[in-house]
Amino acid sequence: MSSRDAVRLSCESPLTALKGIGPVRAERMESAGFHNVGELLHLLPIRYEDRRRVSRLEDVREEGQYTLTGWLEDLRPLRISRRRLTLVRGRLVSGEQSLRVVWFNRPYLSSQVESKVEYVLHGAVRRRADRWELVNPSVEPVERARLAGRVVPIYPSAGLTPAELRRFISSAIDGLDSEQTAEPIPFGLRERHGLPCLGPALEYLHRPPPEADVDALNAHSTAQHRRLAYGEMLCLQLQLALRRRRVLQSRKTHRYDLGPELQDMLESRLPFTLTDAQRRSLDEILRDLDAPYPMMRLLQGDVGCGKTAVAALALAAAAESGLQGALMAPTEILAEQHYDGVRRLLGERYPIVLLTSSAASRSESRRRLESGKVSLAIGTHALIQEQVRFSRLGLVVIDEQHRFGVEQRRRLQLKGDHPDLLVMTATPIPRSLTLTVYGDLSLSVIDELPPGRSAVATRVVPREQREEIYVWLEKELATGASAYIVLPFIDESPAVDAESISGFGRELQIRFERYRPLILHGRASSDERAATMTAFSSGDAKVLLATTLIEVGVDVPDASIMIIESAERFGLAQLHQLRGRVGRGQKRSDCVAIHGELAAEGRQRLDVFAGSSDGFRIAEADLEIRGPGDVLGTLQAGLPAFRVADLVRDRALIEKARVDAREMVESDEAQARRLAFALGATTAGSDFLAGA
Repeated sequence: MSSRDAVRLSCESPLTALKGIGPVRAERMESAGFHNVGELLHLLPIRYEDRRRVSRLEDVREEGQYTLTGWLEDLRPLRISRRRLTLVRGRLVSGEQSLRVVWFNRPYLSSQVESKVEYVLHGAVRRRADRWELVNPSVEPVERARLAGRVVPIYPSAGLTPAELRRFISSAIDGLDSEQTAEPIPFGLRERHGLPCLGPALEYLHRPPPEADVDALNAHSTAQHRRLAYGEMLCLQLQLALRRRRVLQSRKTHRYDLGPELQDMLESRLPFTLTDAQRRSLDEILRDLDAPYPMMRLLQGDVGCGKTAVAALALAAAAESGLQGALMAPTEILAEQHYDGVRRLLGERYPIVLLTSSAASRSESRRRLESGKVSLAIGTHALIQEQVRFSRLGLVVIDEQHRFGVEQRRRLQLKGDHPDLLVMTATPIPRSLTLTVYGDLSLSVIDELPPGRSAVATRVVPREQREEIYVWLEKELATGASAYIVLPFIDESPAVDAESISGFGRELQIRFERYRPLILHGRASSDERAATMTAFSSGDAKVLLATTLIEVGVDVPDASIMIIESAERFGLAQLHQLRGRVGRGQKRSDCVAIHGELAAEGRQRLDVFAGSSDGFRIAEADLEIRGPGDVLGTLQAGLPAFRVADLVRDRALIEKARVDAREMVESDEAQARRLAFALGATTAGSDFLAGA
């Protein structure tokens, strides 16, 4: 569509409405994630180049981006066989000035460029030896130049060539009636947040006007960027608010007996006193349990804050009310730890079964559970198997929720009639992610550690200082200390520069033989893991060589040393979780991270780890370093891949969208549903709509 007289397009128009896109190419674009014109236009430039100023060759006095004009001469292709690289070298000439030019892997240029045609080139100028050089510039004849003299959008790779993307997006903008493009967001919300309409925003971002602020465009901080990001966030928050509304409108058939004497009785069974933060969280949970609609709550806290004790009391409240409770953990070792911990906290008052893939007497446990003779079931994914049935399931607790998918959570909930749901995570989550990943849940935060938790002294050292660390460890073990040594891999691999159990771990076994070193990893059987943990917990073995299997749920108060080998291989959250395995008793505790060669991000990650023990601060830093895409990928499946919004940059918009969505759902649920659907038709929110 090359003129305003062409057929008008909307965001819902099929891709085949664009010139040059037939059924075959449209199918190819659909596989790349583009199903209509709106989705194509929501692919925003990753950066913008300012080509408004055309410089003279004599103006080139420092490195940087330049737009230059002149004639190309002496173009010669060169092949560097050692690097399998083709170069084209030549000169850009204007008057008496010239500048060397080089292109990589574009051999066709030497035959396409004409000596008598003036060209406009844009690219990076660098200093090489004693001469300036223009590297890999774009090339256009001056008389047909479309990219010179303006702000030029640069698009990401998206299954199409840059030229194809530019051509199709330009065609879409030409055909889009931006003033008449349907704007789903009500005027009041746009006015409240200072946002433009959708159509003009899209046109501005794909065709910035001559007066555009390039720095603001590259920072994605324009009002136009905010409009598109807000649309995606509002779509998601509406879905979360509607989902929460459905729960609040449902009515559970079970009831709890939650008189004030119950909480006193529950707390009296504990061998310690709850912290203020634990008591506050328990109050919030009990208040939800007493409500007529199912609880949907996230219990979040740092390593060692005492979430398990709070969850155990909630499960006890269900059992005291004649209901059954279920606690699902992602690994057998964690389920076993919970089973032992809950029995230790609550005594023998409540019949409890352990259900894992390898737990003994599974059929007998299932029979007692179905008959109602068992109050509490603790287990792994085995709990959601079809043959596991409950008599009267009232409360579902899911630990380390990010290890489970939405469907697994739902399958456990379906084993009861609208049971209450408590989700726990020992991985602190930044608020911006909490509002997206768990935006349909109420939030309880335990932001206080129990008394008696000792600080963990943290050191980060290069591999060259490893011997010094192990000499120190030998001295500590001789005084009665117990230590974890974590290695990233079970098997050694010549292709990976990292330590393993089968490689360096065997050397450590020999070195510390007098301290009965044991090995723990995911390939060990349940019985082997249980025997290993019993020996280490009792002090029979003083050294435990392990993989990240011990990342969560392992509680050995006498263990006071954590050594992490190849620390650059672990994420910040993993490092913090591993450090949390020590500092649980009265002894001084140490954590040493030994690293190999570091990239810039690895150095930044380890600096943060060494400098802070605050899990929430570490979580925010992790989000900043890795970006929301990687962090979201580890938290939960089924979330939308935002095309525009960024969970770091757009934190303020998330808060605003959440408030707006909840207000709208409360005031007019039907309108909220229509708006969510309309936004989903033109944003990445449609991915979420499909799975909601």
